Amino acid sequence: MLTRREALRKAALLVGGVAGLNHVWARPVPAARWQLGACDWSLGKGLNPEAFDRARQIGLQGVQVSYNTGKDAVGLSNPDTLRAIREASLRTGVKIASLAIGELNRVPYKSEARTEAWVWNSVDAAKALDVQVVLLAFFSENDLRNDDAGKKVVIERLKKVAPHAEKQGITLGIESYLSGPEHLALIEAVGSPAVKVYYDFRNAADAGYDPYQELPLLGKEMICELHMKENGSRLGEGTLDWPRIAELVNKVGYQGWMHIEGATPKGADVVECYQQNRQYLETLFSFR
Repeated sequence: MLTRREALRKAALLVGGVAGLNHVWARPVPAARWQLGACDWSLGKGLNPEAFDRARQIGLQGVQVSYNTGKDAVGLSNPDTLRAIREASLRTGVKIASLAIGELNRVPYKSEARTEAWVWNSVDAAKALDVQVVLLAFFSENDLRNDDAGKKVVIERLKKVAPHAEKQGITLGIESYLSGPEHLALIEAVGSPAVKVYYDFRNAADAGYDPYQELPLLGKEMICELHMKENGSRLGEGTLDWPRIAELVNKVGYQGWMHIEGATPKGADVVECYQQNRQYLETLFSFR
């Protein structure tokens, strides 16, 4: 027969043991270093809630959403449009990863005054959607190469909006054909931690730079997100050395979102092709 004191002691040991097991079971699972999404325009659903259904079908974790389009300049600054995107994300379980203003390629930030409102308002839209990055595109009509006057305008405009972005906790990502050192010089001229590089390996190679040298130069501190792109071919079937890129991404310590862009052969089914792109990247990175 156990004495009352012995019984209480054994009960305390038992409770302590269970508590210890619960402590082990409750240890948080380390978060994945990377998350994989796709650009809504590459999914064929620019600024469209259906992009989230397509992303879920592909098996992606997120969508990079267009802030506006040529047909809808107001875009996510329209409360109804913003609400529809948020509801699509909640319904599908696919995250809103970041925003992008691709319309700047057609209506240049470096010369069109109305784009200042787009960038300012995109910061507010990003805050409302609880995302941290807005991509600013500098291609086609907005190309900054060999355009010192254009760069000067962009720097002055970014200086005006950067404090707003800082206050809201939003990063403005510059994606362009500039070299790594040119990107750094532009960001230094702006002088704000809210402005970083949105890096695209394919763009760098197409512009004649060495992405395997640029990534270590920029480092994780200056890169806000990555595009994973090939032009006219699936990932792993183009000219970029993706295993080498994966090694470098790991080495520099980048963590965050990667978005598949392009990487679709002519005539290929988008869903099937992007499932293959996802599967290929999953051989190089851990997203879960």
